[in-house]
Amino acid sequence: MSAYAVIETGGKQYRVTEGDIVDVELLGSEAGDTYVFENILAVSDGETLKTGSPLIEGAAVQAEVLENRKGPKLVAFKKKRRKGYTRKVGHRQKLTRVKITGLGA
Repeated sequence: MSAYAVIETGGKQYRVTEGDIVDVELLGSEAGDTYVFENILAVSDGETLKTGSPLIEGAAVQAEVLENRKGPKLVAFKKKRRKGYTRKVGHRQKLTRVKITGLGA
């Protein structure tokens, strides 16, 4: 087994290993910057698993910001039959694509 960490960002949890490329909610960093995730829920070195309650103190995951982009278009469509009521709303989430460069415990 390989080393991995479970990070929390944007209200979501991601299981990441070194070298992974992950799309997370917008971080506010520019392309080429280094970002450090500090909300670490679990870290495994391949042999043992260390979990936090809820976070691990002093743990960090380093990542390189690759780009800021938009996710796929999502369409919410509502209709009530025989009433002439329709409602269509679209949404595109802003995302940041990061590459995980280091896991720290």
